[in-house]
Amino acid sequence: MTYHALVPAAGSGSRMGALSGRVLPKQYLPLAGRPMIRHALAALCATPAIANVFVVLAPDDTHWPAAEMAALGPKLHVLRCGGDTRAHSVGNGLRAMAAELGAIGNDWILVHDAARPCVTVAMIENLIAEVGEDDSGGLLAVPVADTLKRCDENGRIRQTVSRDGLWQAQTPQMFRHHLLLDALDFAPQVTDEASAIETLGLLPRLVPADISNLKVTYPVDLQMAEWVLRNREKA
Repeated sequence: MTYHALVPAAGSGSRMGALSGRVLPKQYLPLAGRPMIRHALAALCATPAIANVFVVLAPDDTHWPAAEMAALGPKLHVLRCGGDTRAHSVGNGLRAMAAELGAIGNDWILVHDAARPCVTVAMIENLIAEVGEDDSGGLLAVPVADTLKRCDENGRIRQTVSRDGLWQAQTPQMFRHHLLLDALDFAPQVTDEASAIETLGLLPRLVPADISNLKVTYPVDLQMAEWVLRNREKA
């Protein structure tokens, strides 16, 4: 069985930029001495089971640090076919991968956020092992721990939502190439790959991870990610 990773990185990180005043796309912000995206790519490239790591950039991306990324080795491939949305970028990337590698319809694709720099080889390997040959695929996730509130248009509590059975989706999310491409063509409006698979009537497996696999969305998240990476190095 062959595994490939796909990292959509064509976005600008508008929420981060609006709050921080930065122009540099979020995935290239400095984190622990490296561009943020490099940490995720390094973990994926270091996972023995993964044959190739594809990163999907915007066609006009001028920030990609090619010389620095070359140190990650021959597994890493750059695809300049990013779209207007995450789903478009992933779909374009899946097609470009197939054009480059040939028939990979039954291969596994692990889609990972460029803005989740704290993923580890152990987390990735656990996902691969837990999903196994389950054709519905699966994803890393954590049970929701906080009390959830639904608000009205005025920012007041309308309802307290039970957290029983609720999980917070993370990445990587792992699915067969042909199935994921079909799902994204069918449901291009989704915000993650598992949601697209669900529209086909399938039930992806939730594989427990932990909160250190955080997504950098706001400036404070960058500080938290820095703390995780620095302290992991000391462990």
